[in-house]
Amino acid sequence: MAALAIVRGLHCSTAVWAGSQWRLQQGLAASPSGYGSLTELPDWSYTDGHPAPPMKGQLRRKAQREKFARVALLSQEMDAGLQAWQLRQQEKLQEEERKQKNALKPKGTALQNPLPSQ
Repeated sequence: MAALAIVRGLHCSTAVWAGSQWRLQQGLAASPSGYGSLTELPDWSYTDGHPAPPMKGQLRRKAQREKFARVALLSQEMDAGLQAWQLRQQEKLQEEERKQKNALKPKGTALQNPLPSQ
C-alpha cells in the first residue's frame, strides 16, 4: 500500500507539468492539450457526415472564450472612453489658455502706473 502512495505522489508531482514554464514563455498554453485541433474538434461524427453534438468540455471552452471576448471588448471601450475624456480635458485646457491670451490687456497710463491697492 505504501508503494501505491509513492506512485500516486510521483504521478501528481511537477513532472506532469514538465515544460509548462517554457510553453508559457512562448505564449502557448501551460498544458499541451490546452487548445488545438485535438481539443477543439469532436471525438466522433455520424456516418452520414453531420457533426456530433458538442461535448461538455467544448461548451465550457466556448463559454469561456465568449466571456473573455466580452471582457476584452469592455476593456477596449473603457480605453477609448478614457482617451476621449483626456482629449476633451486637453481641449478645455487649450481653450482656457486661448481665452487668457486673448483677454483685454491694460493700456496707456494704467499700464505704467497701476492703482495703489487700498
